[in-house]
Amino acid sequence: MNISIVIPIFNEKETLHEIVGRVRAVEAMDVKEIILVDDCSTDGTRALLESEFNEPIFKKLYHEVNQGKGAALRTGFAAATGDIVAVQDADLEYDPAELPGLIRPIINDQADVVFGSRFVGGGAHRVVFFWHMLGNKFLTLLSNMMTNLNLTDMECCYKLFRREVMDQITIEEDRFGVEPELTAKVSKLNVRIYEVGISYYGRTYDEGKKIGWKDGVRAIYAIMKYGLFR
Repeated sequence: MNISIVIPIFNEKETLHEIVGRVRAVEAMDVKEIILVDDCSTDGTRALLESEFNEPIFKKLYHEVNQGKGAALRTGFAAATGDIVAVQDADLEYDPAELPGLIRPIINDQADVVFGSRFVGGGAHRVVFFWHMLGNKFLTLLSNMMTNLNLTDMECCYKLFRREVMDQITIEEDRFGVEPELTAKVSKLNVRIYEVGISYYGRTYDEGKKIGWKDGVRAIYAIMKYGLFR
């Protein structure tokens, strides 16, 4: 089975080369395409994309207005043609070398959807924000209550889907509310969901972290909207 890797990008000029290089360095998976979605970056990322990454493996897509991660995933998923669709952030918090382990339950026909988890992984975890960790666990608990799943890290970037599962989902959220939205919509399908522990190399706001408290409020709204009322 081959894989489409969707990378949503906003102001990641300093890390883009490295993350793409790490994805391409992973040999234990059949990468069909790497879909780079620039969400109207303002730091020179777009010029970098336009001048480089021209090999056939790349699809480059551009937003003329900044919309958010959910909108970038909506654009990227619509362009994906692989048997498996995976999300990879561009900020180096998640190591693509762990993708083969995440794909394995799908390849082995055990799972249709796989979530990564920063809270059950045995690898390296950077020590960063206590309140972010607590917030993540609260949002995951609330999401689990609405979906009857037992995830440990609903907000994790790594989410992988069989093509036929992804085709049944329409993303409505434009920003970080996409994480609980995807979780809720997957929970309503008759699919097998697995969770795989991963490492986590978190960064600080000075290093470019973007998610904030407003995104947490929107996540609560999304959990209720898609989990309880849909």
